[in-house]
Amino acid sequence: MSEPILSARDVVVKFSLRGQILTAVRGASLDLYEGKTVAIVGESGSGKSVFTKTFLGMLDANGWVDSGSIMFEGQDLAKFKTEKEWLTIRGKKIAMVFQDPMTALNPLKTVGSQIREVLELHQGLRGQEAKNRTIEILGQVGIDNPAMRYNQYPHEFSGGMRQRVVIAIAVACNPRILICDEPTTALDVTIQAQILELIRNLQKQLNLSIIYITHDLGVVANVADYVAVMYAGDVIEYGTVEEIFYDPRHPYTWALLSSLPQLGVKGQPLYSISGTPPSLFADIKGDAFAPRNPKALKIDFVYRPPYFRVSPTHVARTWLLDPRAPKVEPPEPIKAMRRKYERYAT
Repeated sequence: MSEPILSARDVVVKFSLRGQILTAVRGASLDLYEGKTVAIVGESGSGKSVFTKTFLGMLDANGWVDSGSIMFEGQDLAKFKTEKEWLTIRGKKIAMVFQDPMTALNPLKTVGSQIREVLELHQGLRGQEAKNRTIEILGQVGIDNPAMRYNQYPHEFSGGMRQRVVIAIAVACNPRILICDEPTTALDVTIQAQILELIRNLQKQLNLSIIYITHDLGVVANVADYVAVMYAGDVIEYGTVEEIFYDPRHPYTWALLSSLPQLGVKGQPLYSISGTPPSLFADIKGDAFAPRNPKALKIDFVYRPPYFRVSPTHVARTWLLDPRAPKVEPPEPIKAMRRKYERYAT
């Protein structure tokens, strides 16, 4: 495997809330490779968005990176403190597509001026040159009649077109990394497919490395090369999309995949994960998923598992992979997916 373009190691993010300390990210690690896509999946509140915001210096004022490293182009982004330092990275080399295009865009400014602002700030373009480049980018993201649309306001655009504008702002400076935070959540299925196809085409044109944050495992299967599964502020499993879907090893990944409606059996209740995630205000001992895991071992409640390597590209943080652990079979839906994959593979 080649060297990652971005490598986060043991990142801890904390927030000060009403006199208490909340640990939102608990030693998470992630590798992103050039020209590839990694999808970060997990329940709401698992730390997906907070983790990726550390790559752009976009944490809220009451949050900070407490420890760990985020290596990018020979620099440790975890050590950045000033806005001046972040402006050399944010937008220019690492950009973000936000979840809700209506709140991501300024309703009082024309669409053209909002894209143009990025070009003026990061590329020093001015006047007609900046305008021409803005119109070119609008066309690049599939906006019809971009010269006319340049002078229109966000409310004159549909939801799908607004999302295209948000993507245009993100790719305006040809960044190396694009972070997409639930980019299709507010869109209908047809428009979702168009936006995913647009991002895929831009990735090929601009050689982008992409991080997707999503709840939709269907999207993951279509767009990702690698998958990072997050739970309670930690990446508990990481591997290629085939390894995570067809050979998952962590009980939480088993539970997440078993919850897919398409794996349900007609006439039987759809599987759901019992219990709730732990409070991140608390000091979590052992495997954070242990209280919700019917197959948890005694050690899961005492010691946090290290990463065990399954393959050169696949690691999982579970005691079940320890050579001394008893053999525990994955649930039937997971075994069925594996059998199906093996039939197609042969």
